[in-house]
Amino acid sequence: MQIALSNAGNDRAALVRNLEEYLKKYPASPQRSQIYRALVEASLQLKDNARAADYAERIVALKPDDVSITILAIQLLEQQGDEAGLRRAVTYSGRVFALIEATSPNEKSPRLSAEEWAQQKKRDRMSVLALRGRLEMKLKDSAAARQDFAASYSILPSATAAEQLGEIAELSKDLNTAVQQYARAFALSDTVNGNFGRRDIRKKLGNVWRLAHGSELGLGEYLLLTFDEVAKSTGQPAVRRNAETHEISDFVLRKAPEGTPYPLKDAKGKVIVINFWATWCGPCHALEPLFARVATAFQDTPGVLFLSVNCDEDETLVGPYLQQDKPRTEVVFADRLDRLFSVDSFPTVIVVGRDGKIAFRSDGFQPDTFEHDLSAAVRRALTSPAAGEP
Repeated sequence: MQIALSNAGNDRAALVRNLEEYLKKYPASPQRSQIYRALVEASLQLKDNARAADYAERIVALKPDDVSITILAIQLLEQQGDEAGLRRAVTYSGRVFALIEATSPNEKSPRLSAEEWAQQKKRDRMSVLALRGRLEMKLKDSAAARQDFAASYSILPSATAAEQLGEIAELSKDLNTAVQQYARAFALSDTVNGNFGRRDIRKKLGNVWRLAHGSELGLGEYLLLTFDEVAKSTGQPAVRRNAETHEISDFVLRKAPEGTPYPLKDAKGKVIVINFWATWCGPCHALEPLFARVATAFQDTPGVLFLSVNCDEDETLVGPYLQQDKPRTEVVFADRLDRLFSVDSFPTVIVVGRDGKIAFRSDGFQPDTFEHDLSAAVRRALTSPAAGEP
């Protein structure tokens, strides 16, 4: 086999030919799993997806518990689109779902907490059921697809599952269910992909609403009610950090976006200046450079800590945001610190004195006076006594 590899050099097509010749001579080679993988990779580079799918399925036959290669086989079979391949992909999807179901916390990465592992397992189950539902739709098996999309949505609500359930209902002339599902999809969708998905859902929703009601009168109110319903159903993340913590110095936050622990115990007795913000908040973006200038003015002053505390419900939005517009102060996730200080609007800036109590608070901000007011508040807090000092 080494001769086959060396003779091919960097020529992917030659590599495929040589490895296939080797397999003809040694079909039961103990290395055939590795050879199949090499053929999958080379075929993908050559954009020969049919050959890549063939060898991916051979690996699945040898290693049915290899989730990553099984998912690759499913994706390649879906791209090919023939009925036999789609049916095999449905079978593989069921196998992946069973493997995910069988995993236990004992197998989790030590970097994940039990709660984080449970959330990841829910996301994986939701995704695989939605994938199988999509394959069943291509096979025109609406009943099976409806069952899988409904199960996916019940595990973890998603715009994908809701939109597909809306389409199935619309095709069945069940307009009320179609309205409900499209409204859920609209509420759950976001603007990550340029808002095209949300615009399409809006068109579908408007169409079935008009068919059911004759006009779009009342659609706005219905959509707001659905938005609130979806917010309640998705709820807060299962991880309830600092749930029983009532002193700021006892909080353990997480750095954003990587999530490494950031305990505040070493900040006890210091002045802590906190900017509570969210990625969707326009005024927060305007405030950030002003907050950064004040922080820079105190960077050589001992006993003061500036924090930018993110309060997004969807933490996945924070990483991409920070890549484009990274604040110059330490960025952490709120992890219920916003609840400790009853923050319910953004931006909110708080100065916590050396005694652990609020020394200054700004809900919203006045651009012309913000830097002056915050700087003065920090200086006052630095001259005030810490807890227990006379």
